[in-house]
Amino acid sequence: MKVLLVGEFSRLHNSLKEGLQELGHEVSIVGHQDGFKNYPIDYPITKKWDSGFLKKLKVGIHLLSGFDISSYLTYRQFKKYRNQFTRFDAVQLINENSFYCSYYYEKRILKFLFQNNSKVFLLSSGYDFLNVKYCFENPEYKSVVQAYLQGRIKTKDFQNVLKFRTKSFNKLHQFIYSNIKGIIASDMDYHFPLLQNTKYLGLIPNPINTSKIEFKPLEIEAKIILFHGINQANYYKKGNDYFEKALEIIEAKYGKKVEIITTHDVPYATYINCYNKAHILLDQTYGNDQGYNALEAMAKGKVVFTGAEQQFVSHYKLTEKVAINAISDVDYLVNELSFLIENPGEIIAIGKRTRAFIEKEHDYIEIAKKYEKTWKST
Repeated sequence: MKVLLVGEFSRLHNSLKEGLQELGHEVSIVGHQDGFKNYPIDYPITKKWDSGFLKKLKVGIHLLSGFDISSYLTYRQFKKYRNQFTRFDAVQLINENSFYCSYYYEKRILKFLFQNNSKVFLLSSGYDFLNVKYCFENPEYKSVVQAYLQGRIKTKDFQNVLKFRTKSFNKLHQFIYSNIKGIIASDMDYHFPLLQNTKYLGLIPNPINTSKIEFKPLEIEAKIILFHGINQANYYKKGNDYFEKALEIIEAKYGKKVEIITTHDVPYATYINCYNKAHILLDQTYGNDQGYNALEAMAKGKVVFTGAEQQFVSHYKLTEKVAINAISDVDYLVNELSFLIENPGEIIAIGKRTRAFIEKEHDYIEIAKKYEKTWKST
C-alpha cells in the first residue's frame, strides 16, 4: 500500500510509519514541525507569522479583515508539494484540524486530498468536534474540559479546544465526515464519545516502537527519583499544578529519600532521555487512558501517573496495575506517591509489568497490521 499520514504531534504517526514500513508499505508524513518537539516529517510545513511582531500584525489584520495570513501561507506550502499528495491507497488525518488552518483554507487542502486519493480516514487522537461536544455535554466525564469548567484554564488559553464548538468548525466537521471512509480512536479517551457514531471503525491502540526504547529493570539504591516534565503551553491541561503541589509535599515529607527532576519545554529527543534514571514519572491527571508520553515511559519500565481508569482496566482485562491512575486531587496524589516511596518493591514490580503490557498491547508492527486490515476492509 501507498500511505500518507497527515499531521504529527506525539510521534504516533512516526511509529505507525515505522510499523507499516516493516510490513512493506510505502509511507510518507506531511504536517507541521510541532514546535520544540521537532518530530521527523517528510514534507514539513512551517506555521508562519506565529510569534513576535508578525503574530501581533497577523492578529490585527484578522480583526480588521477576517483574513488569516498564517492559514494562507500554510495553504501555499501545501500547494508547493501537492503533486506528492495524490494516488495514495490510504490517507489518514491525525485530527479534524491537521493543518491548523481556518475553515476556508483547511477545507481547500482537505478537498484536494479527498479528490485525489482512494480512501481518507480520520484519527481521533486529540480534540475534535465530537470529542469536545461530548465532554461539554458530559462534564462528569474525565477530561481537560473539567479544568476549564472549574475556571482553572482561561478562555484565551483554551482556544485550541473551544474552536471546535464554533460554527465554522462544525461546518468543517460535517465536510470531513461526508468524505472520510471512517474514524478510528487511538485510546479510551476518544473511544467513548464515538460509540454511537455510524462511521466509527473502533479503537486501535497507539503504536510504540519498542525496538527504539531500551528497557532497564528498575533498581533502587539511595533515593527514589521522580520526574515531572512540563510543557508550559499545556500546564493546566495536564494537571501540572496538582503534580507540583504534590511534589512539594513529598519533598518536605521525605527529604533526602527522594530526588525530584523537573524540566520545562525541552525537545522530544532530550525529554525522553531526561527521565532515564527516574523510577516514577508524572504525566497527566485528566486522562482515562495513557497518552503517547506515558506509553513511551512505560516502555522504558517506569511507573507512570497517568490515565488508568476502570474502563481502561476492564478493556485490557488487567488484574495487576501497569500504571497509577492520576486524578486532580493533591491529597490523593501524595498518598499514592507515599505508598510507592514506602514500598519500593512495588515500584520494581510495576516497572516490569509496564514493559510487558506495552509489548503485548502496543507493539508497533502488530498495531500497523490492525490499521492495514481496517483500511483495506473498509
